[in-house]
Amino acid sequence: MSVVTEKINIFDLDGKKKGLIDKPLIFNVKPREDIVQVANNIFQSRNKQPQGRDKRAGLKNISEGWGTGYGMSRAPRRKGSGFPTARNVGRVPYAKGGRRTHPIKSEKIIAKKINKKTNKLSIISAISASGSRSWVEKRGYDITNIPEIPLVIDDKIQTIKKTARMYSILCNLGFKYEILKVKKSKSIRSGKGKGRGRKYKSKRGILIIIKDDFGIVKASRNIPGTEVVKLENLSINNLAPGGVSGRLILWSQSAFNELNNYEVLL
Repeated sequence: MSVVTEKINIFDLDGKKKGLIDKPLIFNVKPREDIVQVANNIFQSRNKQPQGRDKRAGLKNISEGWGTGYGMSRAPRRKGSGFPTARNVGRVPYAKGGRRTHPIKSEKIIAKKINKKTNKLSIISAISASGSRSWVEKRGYDITNIPEIPLVIDDKIQTIKKTARMYSILCNLGFKYEILKVKKSKSIRSGKGKGRGRKYKSKRGILIIIKDDFGIVKASRNIPGTEVVKLENLSINNLAPGGVSGRLILWSQSAFNELNNYEVLL
């Protein structure tokens, strides 16, 4: 029994219908939210900074037990006299300023691994979810003015080199309110991250997936929330930030055709 291929529209840079294209079978796969969450957790583990403690921490002093006969515990005490901490207990874990019992080690391997098949299935699930209006709305995007999900545009968009032109194209396709929403979401981060080079945070906006870059990356980088990624560099972090599927994606025609090469795992 042959599978009936669904057709979807291709839009030009003015937001008008240009032609039809076959919808890849990858969008028929039922999204696996659990696998996407696992893959995202593993991806985030690779970005964590190793932590450790100095192996000499709490041991940079000379301490020795006095033995019995002084009416005091036999814990090791700081040697010397004439300073405030003289004769205080030191070095041992239960003493103030002593070493930690089991200090965290920088040698610990934090990055986790993932099976190739699981990783591939997570990306397929995230792509499939991005082609469903219900999943995209569930993630919180405003898609009332967007003509179609998934949305495919002519390859000429890859040659755009001006931000103003890129912004007008996105407005023609119905992304104006989504861009404004992301712009208003910019806020100051709570916590110490303010002083560590990440003072502001904002919501994730549109993801534009292309096959080749002829200037679109530079043209789009100043539009709030907009990311441009080559299909070959696509990761679960792009498709499902935070492990939540349903990213709002704009596909270039050539990148959309490449989805037919993905092996659909059922």
